Amino acid sequence: MQKTIKKYAPIFVWPTMIAFAIGFIIPFIMGIWLSFCEFRTVADAKFIGFGNYFKALQDTVFQHSFWYTTAFAVTSLIVINIIAFALAMALTKKLRGTNLFRTVFFMPNLIGGIVLGYIWKLIFNGILSQFNTALALDSTVGFWGLIILVAWQQIGYMMIIYIAGLQSIPTDVMEAAEIDGCSAKQKLFQVTIPMMMPSITICTFLSITNGFKLFDQNLSLTAGEPSKMSEMMALNIYNTFYGRTGWEGVGQAKAVIFFIIVVGIGLIQLKATRSKEEQL
Repeated sequence: MQKTIKKYAPIFVWPTMIAFAIGFIIPFIMGIWLSFCEFRTVADAKFIGFGNYFKALQDTVFQHSFWYTTAFAVTSLIVINIIAFALAMALTKKLRGTNLFRTVFFMPNLIGGIVLGYIWKLIFNGILSQFNTALALDSTVGFWGLIILVAWQQIGYMMIIYIAGLQSIPTDVMEAAEIDGCSAKQKLFQVTIPMMMPSITICTFLSITNGFKLFDQNLSLTAGEPSKMSEMMALNIYNTFYGRTGWEGVGQAKAVIFFIIVVGIGLIQLKATRSKEEQL
């Protein structure tokens, strides 16, 4: 069996590796190189050192987008995971219709971000018109509109992960907690949540990275209005690269900075939650 696997493995591995290199590794390396260049097309790139990075870091709009994105990522992390965990707890009880509710809550995750953005834009502006305002007129309203949209889209997905985690908890552990006289609060915080740390690690990682990488919903819901005050980092990079002539290299530098931030935050979060898993 091992000989057969070794014989035919390259047939399956190499095409995938070649496609991965062409579609990801090579463009990624070229992207890093272009962040140090001034260019209009890849063919006319001229190396200028760290000039693009200095411009990117001095861009006040980019700085605002970073803090706006950070606030959004933290808020959405809390909102999504608390509601998803509560729904998972409710839908693992022996109640009628739980499978139907799981399906209903998960369905928004199947809809594309652009479509959701335009749908919710119509809903929000219809409601806000009663108060003589709109998403494009107030960045705070746009912020909470994005929170509601993303929470509605992602809660069902996180809920499924939490349900899987809850169902993996051994029943004898919960029965032992009940026999020992644990209250519902003690059972939740001292038994259920510690046993759920692997699921919590996955959901917090996905929530944070999705929050920082948000683009489609931001573009279709607010498009950065008013005056780029609701513009998140991914949209700012897009607008810099495609909307400002001569700033292609700066946009590429912003993309590299964005990559470093997302990877760094993701690794810190994984290390923090994994350490809690190991303590258990």
